[in-house]
Amino acid sequence: MTENRKQPAPGGKKPFEREKISFERVEREKLLTAKAEDVDGIVEISLRPSKISDFIGQENLKENLNIALQAAKKRKEALEHILLSGPPGLGKTTLAHIIAHEMKAKIMATSGPAIERAGDLIGILTNLEQGDILFIDEIHRLSKVVEEFVYPAMEDYKIDFIVDKGPYAKTIKFSLKRFTLIGATTRQGLLSSPLRDRFGVSFHLDFYEPEDLMQIVERSAKLLSIPVDKEAAMELARRSRGTPRIANKLLRRVRDYAQVKSHDKISLGVVDKALEGQGIDKCGLDALDRRVLKAILEIYGGGPVGIESLAATLNEEMDTIVDVVEPFLLKNGYLKRTSRGREATPRAFEHLKTLEPI
Repeated sequence: MTENRKQPAPGGKKPFEREKISFERVEREKLLTAKAEDVDGIVEISLRPSKISDFIGQENLKENLNIALQAAKKRKEALEHILLSGPPGLGKTTLAHIIAHEMKAKIMATSGPAIERAGDLIGILTNLEQGDILFIDEIHRLSKVVEEFVYPAMEDYKIDFIVDKGPYAKTIKFSLKRFTLIGATTRQGLLSSPLRDRFGVSFHLDFYEPEDLMQIVERSAKLLSIPVDKEAAMELARRSRGTPRIANKLLRRVRDYAQVKSHDKISLGVVDKALEGQGIDKCGLDALDRRVLKAILEIYGGGPVGIESLAATLNEEMDTIVDVVEPFLLKNGYLKRTSRGREATPRAFEHLKTLEPI
């Protein structure tokens, strides 16, 4: 039988060997459709360190990562696959780019939700060269179909792609160059065991201490060309929820306030006034944090309350509460999880009682 290469694959797509996926095109489309608020993201990228020696905090992680980097360099091999987990904004994406810089490797970045079809993943993998790095953010959101193709790619650097069905079915075999997959997740528990077990190295990022965040604020202020007092830098650090991304975001807002109000530097008073206007209280809780605690205390009598009910009451996405709000509130003793749901602690009650409306 004559092979018909134009026969469409399942779903109406052409066989992958005829389908050219250009990530440069995808990135250009993202830039063309970017919104005005993405300017903040561009500034954030400019503040990221590019070398591991410039990365502040997470000392134990840095030491172990540096050993892995040096060992791979000595063997002249690609790094083992790396899994980075932890709450948003702690530096998982930054670390992925630092690893690429240290290994002098090219990095291709995407996310779990962006890889909708197996063909998309194969297009990425077949474009990787020896030693390249593929960074997948939110890797826990990969579809099961796509995940099945990740396993052999990570283990054997091979992929078998089945085209067509029934008597017309045929297998296209792809041999891949040795690459490093870096996965980032805020929900490690949602990763399947087969995927999690295929990572050779796993690092967890925890919230930062105020002293480390103060160094980050001072470094970022220097890059932004705005002088900042030590006391002001520490106050920003204390109110940044243990998160570098938030520290840099608040610093930019305080800088705006200082420049508009004709202050030549960021002082403690400037920080207080600027953050008050942003709705950030003395403990670093923002409006959404307080709404969550108030709902539990006032509507549900302190709890327990299920996360679905809480999200519906607040008209917020459940993932936003679980990924963004809860980790900080849990770590700082404002909230606790029980088998019956979320409960506010006495500390939450005392904190809200002492606050004036913001």
